[in-house]
Amino acid sequence: MNKNYKYLSAISVFFVAVLLISNVASSKIIDLGYFVFDGGTLLFPLSYIFGDILTEVYGYQKTKQVIWLGFISALLMSLVFIVVGVLPAASDWHNQDAYNKILGLTPRIVIASLLAYSLGQFFNAFVLAKMKVLTKGKWLWLRTISSTVIGELVDSFLFIIIAFFGILPNSLLITLIISNYIFKTVIEILFTPLTYKAVNFLKKREQEDYFDRETNFNPFSVK
Repeated sequence: MNKNYKYLSAISVFFVAVLLISNVASSKIIDLGYFVFDGGTLLFPLSYIFGDILTEVYGYQKTKQVIWLGFISALLMSLVFIVVGVLPAASDWHNQDAYNKILGLTPRIVIASLLAYSLGQFFNAFVLAKMKVLTKGKWLWLRTISSTVIGELVDSFLFIIIAFFGILPNSLLITLIISNYIFKTVIEILFTPLTYKAVNFLKKREQEDYFDRETNFNPFSVK
């Protein structure tokens, strides 16, 4: 029987918003000395925090629906950017080159982004859900950090390799993967106290603390 959750829709909206904003911001490479990463890295870790909260409170199936919602939204955004980019510009509009550089996504970037995002998020949700059952709901900090360590590794590696292999020097690829991975994982750790507060708040208000004991973890299952 489906419950009428009060906050699930709001969390889903923020999750998708973080994903879309991060995709646009990733067009800029930032150099902060020890760390070199794309601009989306500043915000994208929040999507994993939202993913942890969704899985911990509502379970894998609800999280799966939100992940697919994010996937479809990101795909639609990418396709619109590509179509708008190839349409002829107005004669008195002289910003086509700037548009192409910032929003002119190539199919390679789109594939890299969507594949890395979906696999990373599904790994994150799967690991957290499984660990919750194994630990009987204890040690939330261990579960959120462990799932992020795996999910972010998959995400960072796939995106950088698929998007930039053969374009950027191998040394920069390695730097980007390591910087992205470390930065995102550190953000997850630093936000652990807020994750605890959000999870405890939602479990109390929603009267839900789902355990995925008999869950079908196939991401393509519609049941």
